[in-house]
Amino acid sequence: MQELNKNLSVARLINATQQFSNGIVAISDFDLAVCEGERVSVLGPSGCGKSTALRLLAGLDAPSGGVVETPQNRPGETALSLVFQDATLLPWATVFDNIFMPLKLQSTSRAEARPAIEDMLERMELSQFSQSYPRELSGGMKMRVSIARALITKPRLLLMDEPFAALDEITRFKLNDMLLEQQEKEGFGLLFVTHSIFESVYLSHRVVVMTPRPGRVSAIVETLKDHPRTDDFRTSPQYIEACRQVSQALQTAMM
Repeated sequence: MQELNKNLSVARLINATQQFSNGIVAISDFDLAVCEGERVSVLGPSGCGKSTALRLLAGLDAPSGGVVETPQNRPGETALSLVFQDATLLPWATVFDNIFMPLKLQSTSRAEARPAIEDMLERMELSQFSQSYPRELSGGMKMRVSIARALITKPRLLLMDEPFAALDEITRFKLNDMLLEQQEKEGFGLLFVTHSIFESVYLSHRVVVMTPRPGRVSAIVETLKDHPRTDDFRTSPQYIEACRQVSQALQTAMM
């Protein structure tokens, strides 16, 4: 399993506050850090500011107050990639070209990019669909393409905003496992926003539980980071107990 470097954070929010133009305060005095190789899930009720925090880390919005520290590019890597709830694929481009797009924007030629893209297609079980268009794919396959596109630039931090929320449970389990396989292989930091207690425990080293708006950190639950994530884990007493702890923390946050 990927060894964590707890002394080296990839990204941090420090006392972050975000107030919108209509006066609504989405998050207030919000602290969050993701370390090298760490998997963190953010869990909380709808409207608590989970996506707001993620957008701040992604650099899509500027905070009203506080500090945002984001990762720096390294040779052969990008700082971060973002996967939304919708796959957001280019409808006129094939699977291959959708994955190629971020490399193309970095001025990498198609010939130079091909080995990495073909490897990524194989890892995400998409090789036979490389020349297919998004309209020809299932929802789960579209999301695999979106993840492949996010990972092709070798990000230090992968931000994911409820990417599996619209998928059936079987597909969701499969993509959870594929995501974990890639994270352990590449060692990127992962920040995963979800509404699912079960998914948050399965995917993460830590679960950050938020209060209702304005969102603050109510609790941080450690989730058996050294325990292998397998089908057996989903039915283990340790998993059930961790889910109970997160559920209890969420109930407390809602009070």
